[in-house]
Amino acid sequence: MIMKLAIAGLLATTVMAAVPAQAETLRLLTWGSYAPEELVKKFEAKYPDITVEVTFSNNEEMVAKLRATGGAGFDLAQPSHDRIFAVQQEYNIYKPMDLSKIDTSVMEPKLLDGVKANTTIDGEVYAVPHQWGTSGLMANKTMAPDVKAWGDLCDPQYAGKTSMRLRRTILLGMAFDMGEDPFAAYADLDKYQEILDKVADKLIACKDNLKAYWKGGDDLSAMMMSGEIVASETWDSTAYKLYAENKDIVFVPPKTGALAWIDTFALPRKGEADDAAYKWINFVLEPENVKIMSASTGSRASVKGAKDLLPDDKKAAVNAAFTDEDIANLKFFANIPAGVEDMEGKTLEKIKAATGSE
Repeated sequence: MIMKLAIAGLLATTVMAAVPAQAETLRLLTWGSYAPEELVKKFEAKYPDITVEVTFSNNEEMVAKLRATGGAGFDLAQPSHDRIFAVQQEYNIYKPMDLSKIDTSVMEPKLLDGVKANTTIDGEVYAVPHQWGTSGLMANKTMAPDVKAWGDLCDPQYAGKTSMRLRRTILLGMAFDMGEDPFAAYADLDKYQEILDKVADKLIACKDNLKAYWKGGDDLSAMMMSGEIVASETWDSTAYKLYAENKDIVFVPPKTGALAWIDTFALPRKGEADDAAYKWINFVLEPENVKIMSASTGSRASVKGAKDLLPDDKKAAVNAAFTDEDIANLKFFANIPAGVEDMEGKTLEKIKAATGSE
């Protein structure tokens, strides 16, 4: 009897060993180019017990999705660095990060320190940097050689030949162009409203100078490549892609400073796969994987020497766009206090109504 029980136990153990362990799912909430298929497959090959599930989103949608669930439904999110502090204080949708589980030694200290400073609450850090880039201007230097500032999009010499996107970036850029400091005004929302009203008047008056408002990188690229427009407000990554096709199209850091963003890694409060999330973070920061990621995003990683890990065409585009002085003049997006986005949203609606845009 004892022998039969032993054999039965051995058989049960053998059967259990033959059944593969159930794969863990890492649910990413991220930007459209931040989980290229090549990299996902490479990660899953390295960690066969983890399956990656990707949901593409943007800052507003990330907050909305996590707010609706109290931080559930995803294991790793990638909001921009200025969308964490106030959101966390108001909605409590993230959990602190364990920096001992991340190889922060490979990160560019300025970017790491900046994100930590922006996302520290009660001594706990809620994010680390991943990719960064800028918003500014793009111009065909043979057709619009004098474009140097946000306000040049409204210059009559380029009437009908410029474009912009009606989102908060153009509000901030134009505010700087008009001699204001919108980030400093966050501390005085009455002052900030005055700035927004002044910017709205400027942009409404600028309508007739524009060929169209762009809504996505594809329609902007089509207008630039066809010559329908000669200058636009843009993300630097869009300009870099076009530079590879036409060396006359370059990214132009505005004279008041390009607006710089840092997209981060943050853990949703009710995420269920923290260890897998940390593995993904460390994985995508490895040099050979940074190359794959940067080829997909067109932006620079937060790691040291990131420019040298860009594809050759992107590296050439960065060198054609930025001087050391331009880098020193970057204006990093400031933390957004409660109420600011509502103010900006109403301003944008006012501009849309006055210009007949959607």
